[in-house]
Amino acid sequence: MGVMNVLRQIWQAKDLRRSLMIVVGMLAIFRVLAHIPLPGVDQENLRALFAGNQLLGFVNIFSGGGLENFSIVALGVAPYITASIIFQLLAMAVPSLEELSKEGDYGRQKINQYTRYATVPLAALQGIGIITLLRQSPALGVPVLPAIMTPFVYGSLIITMIGGSMLLMWIGELITERKIGNGISLLIFAGIVSQLPSTVINTWQLLRSPGGGIDTAQLMQIGVFLAIAVITIYGVVYVTEAQRNVPVSYAKRVRGSRMFGGVDTHLPLRVNQAGVIPIIFAISILLFPPLAAQFFAGATTPWLANMANGITRLFQNQTFYAASYFVLVFIFTYFYTAVIFQPIQIAENLQKQGGFIPGIRPGRPTAEYLGYVINRIIFAGALFLGTIAVLPLVMQQTTGITTLAIGGTSLLIVVSVVIETVQQIKAQLVMRDYESF
Repeated sequence: MGVMNVLRQIWQAKDLRRSLMIVVGMLAIFRVLAHIPLPGVDQENLRALFAGNQLLGFVNIFSGGGLENFSIVALGVAPYITASIIFQLLAMAVPSLEELSKEGDYGRQKINQYTRYATVPLAALQGIGIITLLRQSPALGVPVLPAIMTPFVYGSLIITMIGGSMLLMWIGELITERKIGNGISLLIFAGIVSQLPSTVINTWQLLRSPGGGIDTAQLMQIGVFLAIAVITIYGVVYVTEAQRNVPVSYAKRVRGSRMFGGVDTHLPLRVNQAGVIPIIFAISILLFPPLAAQFFAGATTPWLANMANGITRLFQNQTFYAASYFVLVFIFTYFYTAVIFQPIQIAENLQKQGGFIPGIRPGRPTAEYLGYVINRIIFAGALFLGTIAVLPLVMQQTTGITTLAIGGTSLLIVVSVVIETVQQIKAQLVMRDYESF
């Protein structure tokens, strides 16, 4: 009943209903663009390449699903995400950008402008890399794209891919302005959800036995998969919402004839402070060596070709890949949390506002205490993210079903986007209740 009331309130709020319809329309435009292929690609070889390369599958997730068709939006929002990560890190390391980030809306607008500028060269570099990979494709024995291209065709492909990425960036920002979730996250969400129908069809075909009946063994394996998926979704929701509440008290202050402060509240510290950013970092690191090795696999120098082939075989080893992926995600979770969580700055802000943690002196002792607490709880967050990252490999080994190997990363993104979107919609409904009151 509560859900029906919320839906009724959304439908009755004219501007909110209009915003939802615009967001849905933008996502529909994106899915149409994702099915318009660039010229010259061999679709059959392209599907075979993605079926046998899990790293490219991860890249396809963060591109929004446009890469698997080599569409005009093949790069998706990946260049913009990369640029955003770079400037988030630079804002913590470069003093001028750090000061700019503290200047409110003006500072955020300038940093967003720099991010857009950086998206263009990053999209060009990623486009060149993908085209080079598809022209060689040594794993297939035949190229997905023609090995010989005229400069005009090559340049046209690069410019089209850059334009598609910038168009999606603009669509994502339009969606964000509607305050119905984060636009970039919703584009990735739409790409993941769009793969569900084909997954269901492939799974149904897998269940059909040669005689036309139902394969009981496969049915039991799917049951195991569904049980793991339900547990995973519950774990994602639980950890995404989990937080440690640090008690904070504000001293009483008298200004004129009025008294301020004297309240007890808490400082929420989320278990998963970094979100999916560590997974993106880890994918970027794991993707580079095998892609670079493929460029040198056909080198005339024997030792260089042998080394390239050795690297390719090493990263095709599922055990090595899973272990490296887990370790990198674990390390990057600590790294990115240290970048975005500043105990000294939080302690200074608390002190300026007259707040303190009971039993802890203000200033540096408060910063040290916050650092101690975040280092303890982030261990659970890092362990969770690492487990989610390698979940697809575990599920494939457990169930033996590749058609249902929905990645833990995909589940994390889908659940996080749904939670964020629902929270923003509820916030708008609450705001309307206050305004009407």
